[in-house]
Parts: sequence; C-alpha cells; structure tokens
Amino acid sequence: MSSPDVPTTMGALLIGGFFASMLSGVVNLQTLLYFRSYKNDPTGFKFLVFSVWGLDTLHTAFIWAGLWDYLIGYYGNASKINYIPWSISLTVILTAIVTFLVHCFFAHRILLLSKRNWLMASPVIILALLRLGAASVSTWEMFHYKAFDLFKLHARWIFTLGLSVSSAVDILIAGLLFWLFQSNRPDTGHLKDVIDRLKLYAFETGSLTCIGTIVSMICWVAMSQNLIFLGLHFVIGKLYANSLLVTLNTRQEIRRARSTSSRERGPVLFLETHRSPGKSSVPYGVPSTPAQGSLMDDYGPGPSPKELQINVETTTSIQYDATSVHTKGKALH
Repeated sequence: MSSPDVPTTMGALLIGGFFASMLSGVVNLQTLLYFRSYKNDPTGFKFLVFSVWGLDTLHTAFIWAGLWDYLIGYYGNASKINYIPWSISLTVILTAIVTFLVHCFFAHRILLLSKRNWLMASPVIILALLRLGAASVSTWEMFHYKAFDLFKLHARWIFTLGLSVSSAVDILIAGLLFWLFQSNRPDTGHLKDVIDRLKLYAFETGSLTCIGTIVSMICWVAMSQNLIFLGLHFVIGKLYANSLLVTLNTRQEIRRARSTSSRERGPVLFLETHRSPGKSSVPYGVPSTPAQGSLMDDYGPGPSPKELQINVETTTSIQYDATSVHTKGKALH
C-alpha cells in the first residue's frame, strides 16, 4: 500500500458501498413483504427476520460512515487510504453475524427435512461457528493494527480461513438440501414439480452467496495492493440476508403451485395445518403421498388456513368441528 491506486482502493469501496446499499433496499422490501404476508408465523421466525433486518441496516450505516471518513474526512490525504476506520472494522463482524444466523436457519431446515438427523445438521452448525470465530478475530486484528498493510501481513490467514469456511458451508447446505429434496421426490405426480422448484431455489440462493464469497477471497489473496476484496465483502452480507428472506417469502408461491397442481389432477384433498395458540396442530386431510406430508410440513410454516378447501370444479369451504363437519345445512360425519 506504499503507492495506493485511488480507483482500485477508494473507487472499489465506493462502488461496493453503492451496490451494498441497493441490496439493502431489497432487504427492506423483502422484510416488509414478509411481515405483511406471514403474520401467523412463529415468533422465532419473526424475531430472526427482524434481527437480520436490523443488522443489515446497521451494516449499511457503518459502510457509509467509513466512506465518509475516507472520501470527506481524509480528503486529499493519500496516506489515510491505508488506514482502517473503526466503522469499516465493524462491517466484518456484522457480516459474520448475519451469515451465522442465515447458516443456522438453513441448518434448522436440514434438521427438520432429515427427520432430526443431527449427523447432517451438526457439521453446518460447527462450520458456521468456526466462520463466526474467524471473523471475530479478523475484526479484532483490524482494530489492533488499524492499517491494511499490517493487517494483511499478520492476519491474512485468519481472514482467508473465514471466507473459505463460509464458502464451504454454502456448498454443504446446498448439497444437503438438494439431496433431501431429491430423496423425497416422486417419479410422477404434482409433488414432483414442487420439489423441483425447491431444488432450484436451494441452488440459486446457495450459489449466489458462495460465488460472492469466493470472488472476494480471490481478490483478497491475489490483489494485495488494492481494496477490491473489501468492496465485494460489503455485498456479501446483503446476499445472505436476501437468501434468507427469499426462502421465507417463497413459501406462499410453493403452496399456490401445489394447490394449482392438485386442482389440475381433479378432486384432491390436500394437507394443510391449522395452528392455534397453545394448541397442537390439527391436520385437515390426508396427503396424497407419505413424502408430501413429511416434506412440505417440515419445509417451514406458512400462512395457516382456518378452513379446509376441497378442490373440485368449484371450491367449497367447510368448517372443522371437534365432532362433525357442516356444509350447506347438511351434516357430514
């Protein structure tokens, strides 16, 4: 960093901050959509989404606080390009926390889909903790050295470890989800198309975060004289936040696709679950296949219908009662 190049240092940070802000806007939109569409979700899911949104907003604020120091506070002082502001240091740990929460969410999905097979979920959790630990050490080293050249000299390995582990977790999660969906995929039937869509979502969300992390790591290792890696690192946390929110917000689309496929096949009674506060779930019907009931129930809660819908030529709503079901004045026992 003895003779810094402004376009690949300050320019890279400015462009990275710009794209990170754009993706943060997508996070805000996805968060609003979630709270409007999934009011009946468990409190844990709502708290997770709110936490990720809050951390993402704070992350964006720290990015622009650091850019203000570089571009305004130290304007014209080329020697400060090597300096690491405290706000930039904190963006590293905030990215790691968001990444950890998202990895834990997908580990929970894997645990449910695998019928609580901890041998599949545990490696994801362990590697996620390792990633969080490496990022915590990297943040501490940034605070300690306060200069990129010293940080790269003394802490290159720990920052590289964090990015490598993050990429490994993404690949592991995508592979496990793909295998679990494939193992529950029937050869024929409407569930086949639904599971194919779930596999596609798992691949897309996992590949985006993995590619972003790998590219940032390559720039970190191969380009020691610039800050392109940090501009890319600004974006990584936004990709993880959006991958979580997209996964949660596509549940309605999955259910609509399943419902549409059921109607195309004729009169089908599909499984939905009504969750009342303080009561156990009551199934409204029988799934068409064993895999359908286990897979779709475990994939995650969504808007819980209060009525059972039987798809025929026209949709008829019937109310569930403890002893009987009534419709149009006739009792069905």
